[in-house]
Amino acid sequence: MTTKSTIARALLAGAAIAAMGSQAAAKPNAQLTISGDAPEGVKTTFAQWMAGESPSGRKDKCYGIVLAGENDCAAGAGTSCEGTSTVDFQGNAWTHAPKGSCEFIVTPEGPGSLTALDRNNP
Repeated sequence: MTTKSTIARALLAGAAIAAMGSQAAAKPNAQLTISGDAPEGVKTTFAQWMAGESPSGRKDKCYGIVLAGENDCAAGAGTSCEGTSTVDFQGNAWTHAPKGSCEFIVTPEGPGSLTALDRNNP
């Protein structure tokens, strides 16, 4: 095996290990609430998530609901990946939230969104 192929294999192995370890868990925070007009099922799932249970099934990328440094990957300009947001409730930073709950999540800065927001961006 050549040095070049050894390095390539090492890099691929490292990338695979990093990808396996980067499955970020959804991170609720105590400042989140759920809108009163949310369906009962969404309220129940949200309450379970806030209590620390991992949401099962599909999840939504929910923008603008995480505290600084607690985002999942791809937080927009000026950030590289997980944990790199610099502002609480940064509009272009996201985390996974239980499916169907994002549009009902409310923060001190406004509602969550399924698309990037133009608020609190550094």
